[in-house]
Amino acid sequence: MRKTFILLLVQLCFVLISSSQVITTKFEQSNGTETPTYFEIVQWWQKLDQQSGKVKMLTMGMTDAGYPLHLVVVSNNGDYNFDNIRKNNKRIILVINGIHPGEPDGIDASMLMVRDIVTNKYKIPDNIVLAIIPVYNIGGCLDRSADYRVDQNGPKEFGFRGNSQNLDLNRDFIKCDSKDARAFAEIFHLTDPDVLVDNHVSNGADYQHVMTLLTSQHNKLGGPMGEYLDKQFEPALYSLMKEKGFDLVPYVNSFGDTPENGWPEYWDSPRYSSGYATLWHTFSFVPETHMLKPYDQRVKATYALMQSFIEFTAKNSEQIKNLRNQTKKSTQSAIEFPISWALDRSQFKEVTYKGFEAGRKPSEISGFPRLYYDRSKPFEKKVKIYNYFPPKTFIKKPVAYIIPQGWWKVIDLLKLNKVQMSQLKRDTVIEVEVYKIEDYKTSPRQYEMHHLNSDVKISSARQQIKFSKGDWYIPMNQVGNRFLIETLEPQAEDSYFAWNFFDAILGQKEGYSAYAFEDIAADYLKSNPDLKNKLEQRKATDTAFAKSGRAQLNFVYENSKWFEPAYLRYPVYRVVD
Repeated sequence: MRKTFILLLVQLCFVLISSSQVITTKFEQSNGTETPTYFEIVQWWQKLDQQSGKVKMLTMGMTDAGYPLHLVVVSNNGDYNFDNIRKNNKRIILVINGIHPGEPDGIDASMLMVRDIVTNKYKIPDNIVLAIIPVYNIGGCLDRSADYRVDQNGPKEFGFRGNSQNLDLNRDFIKCDSKDARAFAEIFHLTDPDVLVDNHVSNGADYQHVMTLLTSQHNKLGGPMGEYLDKQFEPALYSLMKEKGFDLVPYVNSFGDTPENGWPEYWDSPRYSSGYATLWHTFSFVPETHMLKPYDQRVKATYALMQSFIEFTAKNSEQIKNLRNQTKKSTQSAIEFPISWALDRSQFKEVTYKGFEAGRKPSEISGFPRLYYDRSKPFEKKVKIYNYFPPKTFIKKPVAYIIPQGWWKVIDLLKLNKVQMSQLKRDTVIEVEVYKIEDYKTSPRQYEMHHLNSDVKISSARQQIKFSKGDWYIPMNQVGNRFLIETLEPQAEDSYFAWNFFDAILGQKEGYSAYAFEDIAADYLKSNPDLKNKLEQRKATDTAFAKSGRAQLNFVYENSKWFEPAYLRYPVYRVVD
């Protein structure tokens, strides 16, 4: 009996010693002043996986940094099979940490929360599964310094905003220039999250709030889900955070000295995590702690907000499930979809904002007046948040899209997003609606390796187009309809056309030698009197044109059978009734 007792005591000591290596974090060991390195993060989660049956760390796709993304799945029963999870009627919350590794609050808050779940200090509800990306931007996390984010109050050292290609990953969810974004898309469609939480740190004005919240724009989410987000989900988070000692406020989308006058809600287009998730009918949020608050306060606020997401989602599990299922079903049968929205300043909501009085004083650098906030003069007032963006432009859904197989970069992105499509089995002539790009603007400076196209003007016509065996037919009767509309319609803000995937059509490939074409053009006009009349009318009404021989010759060429049909013809064709 004595030997058995001693053996049990030794085993207990071993467990306690083993546990002590895992259940503390660098954040706690440093009294809330430090965050772990990438390798410390991975090793910590690996040890927690080994210790607890509630935690499973999965290795996912490769990133630009040469290391794979990890996905930590946390649940009471330890199930990490997402098909089973959905069959067992559990709600999935996907948490992204470290998309900007200089903003590591979520990295540490997630470690603290899951440690507390493992040690039964915090009980996760049985109907909730957490899917946590411990650190998304691995390249940025490896590029560590105490000198980045000069105006942020801790931690002592942290990562860089750009990834291994110097890309901002929170602008890469549609274009997927990074391996990181491609690996994330696989994670997103594997988990099909009910709620997405992308943890960040804010910059901008100074104020008293530790935590602000960017909620996916409710009109953009649309329908019953948008209504529920605006009227129930978001207000409940404010109440839950108040109970936990934090005065939550909408993300302060004001970068001057007048946030007390209110501000428009941040517009989260699909290039961002929350805007991307909206296309797939997920309730999406971007917590933004305030950069000037001490690091330990920011991490604690992030922890409290993640608790709030869990509590609300668990309590309202069935309604969230039903709303998502209803939206997915209606998306498959919807006749039209909005592709642009406009801010309506006649509508707003009021919130309590706790700020500091702003003023101006001479700059010690330039001598000119500079903005400062006086923390000895706090104030509290109701402010207007302009959070209504009614739809402005609608697109009628086609029966299907057809994309020639040569545009394989776009096809690969559709495959990555689990779009249902098939290849034509034979060469086929099909009548389709064809867009022509009539006008557009291109940004003069690069943005995330692209020169964005915007203000796109199109014309359309029905044409008989010969498609080849192997071209892709994409039916518009699927859950991904909204994603397809907003990526394939060229006028959409974050369409593949906007991100330059189809820019090759914007330049002519064929031309002519003027001295040789002159005789050909003259003969062509003789046999085409209608074109001759158009030429004469143009000369009669356009003085500059009448004085330019080259312009007139080019007019004939562009209106002849020799002018290339691919020029400005958008290569995504719409099958219509």
